[in-house]
Amino acid sequence: MNKKLLAAAAAAAFVMIPAAAHAQEGAEAPTGAQPYVGLQVGYHDLGVPSDAAPPLEIDDSALIYGGYAGVDFGSNIVFGVEGNYNLGNGPIDSEYGVAARIGMRADNGTIIFARAGYQWVNLDLEGLTGVANPPAGIDDTVDDWLVGAGVDIATGGRARIRVAVDTITFDSVRPTVGFNFAF
Repeated sequence: MNKKLLAAAAAAAFVMIPAAAHAQEGAEAPTGAQPYVGLQVGYHDLGVPSDAAPPLEIDDSALIYGGYAGVDFGSNIVFGVEGNYNLGNGPIDSEYGVAARIGMRADNGTIIFARAGYQWVNLDLEGLTGVANPPAGIDDTVDDWLVGAGVDIATGGRARIRVAVDTITFDSVRPTVGFNFAF
């Protein structure tokens, strides 16, 4: 069910962005490169079924916290690239990735965006399975395509509050909230 819901939300964002951008024609917005940096916190549910490895009790969700940085181009239609790095607890040691994004800037500076990229997740196998000292030689990094959507809400000046939801290969769900500052 989560996969279908996320796919529908991503498709709706891609359909709405051009229409909303057309409605904003004529609004003054920044031009040239617009770099930004931010901090975020979120919850990453890896989507591992609870019965994936009986008799182990799988704990597949973690609090994540970290930062992101990127650069946007364009005025009303915005496109750019962004990198992220997060630390986690429980089953996630850290995660990092890069994504391209496209969006629409409203008159007040708020940006509605969709993104696609690639994400690596370094797992804590003990935190994931509950098994102390897991066997050596097991690859504890998983990686795959990331898609998501979100909004950078203008708060005045160059500060923005971010709300976003991502998924990795439509298996995981990763909602985040953050704060960023554009230069």
